Amino acid sequence: MYRAQISALVFGVGGFGALVAATASNEWKVTTRASSVITATWVYQGLWMNCAGNALGSFHCRPHFTIFRVEGYIQACRGLMIAAVSLGFFGSIIALFGMKCTKVGGSEQAKAKIACFAGVVFILSGLCSMTGCSLYANKITTEFFDPLFIDQKYELGAALFIGWSGASLCIIGGVIFCFSISDNNKTPRMGYAYNGPTSVMSSRTKYHGGEGDIKTTNPSKQFDKNAYV
Repeated sequence: MYRAQISALVFGVGGFGALVAATASNEWKVTTRASSVITATWVYQGLWMNCAGNALGSFHCRPHFTIFRVEGYIQACRGLMIAAVSLGFFGSIIALFGMKCTKVGGSEQAKAKIACFAGVVFILSGLCSMTGCSLYANKITTEFFDPLFIDQKYELGAALFIGWSGASLCIIGGVIFCFSISDNNKTPRMGYAYNGPTSVMSSRTKYHGGEGDIKTTNPSKQFDKNAYV
């Protein structure tokens, strides 16, 4: 139980860190070398700014100054990644209260519910990141393989793979958290031995003298005629 929850927390926090790195990265798409006129110059584009560099080592970035002139799929990916990072952060905090190795969170049943809720939050975070990265990658591949698209073509950047990896880690951690509460329902039950019905004669058997000397009293002699009045 403890190892499973600790592993789930490591997966979730690791995935959250990967989502932060992917969201802040500027390498969501990179100019392809196949159609680049100047092969010594590369252009990187991210969710927040565009960067250009060359073989001499110079590097320059220009942020997106306005939101309304940014393409719609970039705005959608921004919202999805921000939601993924926010959910991953809250999932990491909630998971600490639901782990059995911590002293906060209340009773075992309350901890189980908190751990399950943290797992759901991690899964939602991973799904948001997976959707955002897949949407951005679909736009890149559609333009790359479109023969009628004459503008600059791009390839998948490193940030997309980091985002997919972080989403997978969050989903795995969330699933482990959800399945870890099954052990809490397996509470041990006290066993009671059944010795069968005990007769009146056996309950009133007396032992006198040495071993094996058994004397049985007659129940009718122990009560007088007024015993049942």
